[in-house]
Amino acid sequence: MPRSKSIRPTDFTRLVFSVVAKIPRGKILTYRQVATLAGRPNAYRAVGNILHKNFDPAIPCHRVVRSDGTTGGYNRGTKKKIFLLNSEKPGLKWHKGSGGSR
Repeated sequence: MPRSKSIRPTDFTRLVFSVVAKIPRGKILTYRQVATLAGRPNAYRAVGNILHKNFDPAIPCHRVVRSDGTTGGYNRGTKKKIFLLNSEKPGLKWHKGSGGSR
């Protein structure tokens, strides 16, 4: 009978979480910037997949947006991501499919 394997995060996943955990309230990074800071600049899609699976509130995934200025996805829903971004930085209004007024 095969043993059950526990799922352990990869080194890259831990680096991504470490980078995202350090994003201050009211600031954002792009998926590409997170990938670069985690040491794999071309792995921005992997960053999105990693963050989509994260439900730890200590990792502020909503502070990571797309390079084109749009919000990108969020595992708790795009409306929630927009709400969180708008509440953290008054005056910068994010909308679905828009990067906000920068």
